[in-house]
Amino acid sequence: MTNTGMFFRMLFSAVFRRRSRAVMAVVASLVGAATLFCLAMICLAVPQQMNEEMRAYGANLIVTPTESTNADGKAGIDKAMVQHTTEMVKAKGSAKYATYRYENVRVNASPYVMAGVNAAQVKNLNHHWVVDGSWPTDGKVLVGRDIADAIGLRIGSAITIGYRASDNASTNGTSSNSSIDQQTKDGRVSSDIMDTSGTEFRVAGIVDTGGSEDSIIYSTNADVNKLTGITRGVDVIEYSAGASDLAGLVSSINDMTSMHVKAQQVTKITASDTRIITMLQTLFWIVSLVVLVLTLVGVGTTISSIVSQRRNEIGLRKALGASSRAIGTEFYIESSLYGLIGGLIGTAIGYGLASWLCVAVFERSIVFNWWLALISVLFSALVAIVASIPPVHRATRIDPAVVLREE
Repeated sequence: MTNTGMFFRMLFSAVFRRRSRAVMAVVASLVGAATLFCLAMICLAVPQQMNEEMRAYGANLIVTPTESTNADGKAGIDKAMVQHTTEMVKAKGSAKYATYRYENVRVNASPYVMAGVNAAQVKNLNHHWVVDGSWPTDGKVLVGRDIADAIGLRIGSAITIGYRASDNASTNGTSSNSSIDQQTKDGRVSSDIMDTSGTEFRVAGIVDTGGSEDSIIYSTNADVNKLTGITRGVDVIEYSAGASDLAGLVSSINDMTSMHVKAQQVTKITASDTRIITMLQTLFWIVSLVVLVLTLVGVGTTISSIVSQRRNEIGLRKALGASSRAIGTEFYIESSLYGLIGGLIGTAIGYGLASWLCVAVFERSIVFNWWLALISVLFSALVAIVASIPPVHRATRIDPAVVLREE
């Protein structure tokens, strides 16, 4: 039998003679590999999920007209420009959007703000809106909570909405977004002109967001067109954009002055998005460091126990001429074997755990990453070798004369 064959025979003999210790070393590596691989898989998948979740809480990009009236004499952003702007945004990443047309209206002679919307767009963009009832349809409106409380409206209530051109007049002849800023807590706009005439609608639902949306009446664009007798463009386009460089996208839109629109980044949502992802990654590194230390301690303690049990064997082999290097190499290979086995099993368990957590917690499926799995297995072997350095170093310094004398 060759020296190499004899070496591996001794190695596997040592492993199987002390199966309980070997199992302990494998388990220590397994737990570390499973935890680290699970955290790594989640850390790769969750940032994208967090981006999508944060974008589900509303817009991170708002586009408004720089000129209220276009060449056709119609106010706002026309359909062609909405489409063109949306194409620019989607060229930089996934995006959802909703358009809003604002008009000053009257309910029981009290001025309010009405928004013409595409209900499907707004619902898809603003998942955080709490709607009691249903979204607006023809002849039915969605009323903000502040307005419903002020007027005493409930689902199914009749509401008469009047429109006066003079309420929407401005120096450029269009509805101004500044009208929204004139609202009080119950959504009213300051005015003392009494007028109770108008068109009757039914309250389809009541929206409660805790924000300015609670002071607006939402209807379909078709109903706003009928009420005002004017078909025009929208006043605001809200985007939930997935562009990696949102600031660059804003600049590119604003640089194209011929579009007659201006873009503005909603920094509150963007900052929250970044902060949450940073916190998640920081937590990953902290937990990973703790797991790594525990793995090193676990494997190191197990190898120390194995060295102690084989102390007499090591002394005898050194007395027979075995070099410290040969003994150290045997222990390092034995440790790496524990790490490889633990890494393979742990990686499989870690993937299963990560898949379950992503589905159960983040409602997202993940794809197995082969490169990450390979790194996980090799890293487990490396950690096992590093953990075995102190006990192996002690093993190679055993004095055979002292050991044999103890016998």
